[in-house]
Amino acid sequence: MIDLCFAPTPNGWKISVMLEECGLDYRLNWVNIGAGEQFEPDFLAISPNNRIPAIVDHEPVGGSDPVSVFETGAILLYLAEKTGQFLPADLRGRTATTEWLMWQMGGLGPMMGQHGHFKLYAPERIAYATERYRNEVLRLFGVMDRRLADHDYLAGATYSIADMACFPWVQTYKRQEIDLADFPAVQRWYEELKQREGLRRGMAVGRDKINRNPQNDEQTRKVLFGIKDA
Repeated sequence: MIDLCFAPTPNGWKISVMLEECGLDYRLNWVNIGAGEQFEPDFLAISPNNRIPAIVDHEPVGGSDPVSVFETGAILLYLAEKTGQFLPADLRGRTATTEWLMWQMGGLGPMMGQHGHFKLYAPERIAYATERYRNEVLRLFGVMDRRLADHDYLAGATYSIADMACFPWVQTYKRQEIDLADFPAVQRWYEELKQREGLRRGMAVGRDKINRNPQNDEQTRKVLFGIKDA
């Protein structure tokens, strides 16, 4: 059994998708990030960066004591190695998967997160910030589009944890007002992945708990975005 500390965000869905795709038994531990539960000592003990998601594997390979893992890239790699799924065994496939997973962790996710913040949630609309992050997001979509123009998936011919990491962020394209038609290879990939049953189940987790407009609640906004009173 795996405990998944979760909130319905793109980063949270990366892991629920992986767990569903792998067919692993897991138990959801809801973390109310709007109420600040990510700062509670019990959660910090397994996720010292006070960010969701995190997991606790009560049946790790080898039968040792429970293993906790934080950071989505590390969790995806851990689960791939645990199950032998969605991480190619050959050198080139494994390297490509790791490259594109790190690309998402260091680029696509953070840049889409910043663009989404300044476009949708910031109390003050700052044109420079919104444009700066939008331009970077569009550049990254271009990078992805060129990759997928001659590869079925990000790692090559095989669906992998790199695709799982990127999909939940790409799914925010409508709210971020990105036209997927401008990136036909990404659009083809996106429409294909949407048909996967495991991915659909993973992306359905927690949909009823989404707060679309946290800025409407001043205290929630302060907690989510780390705003300190003067």
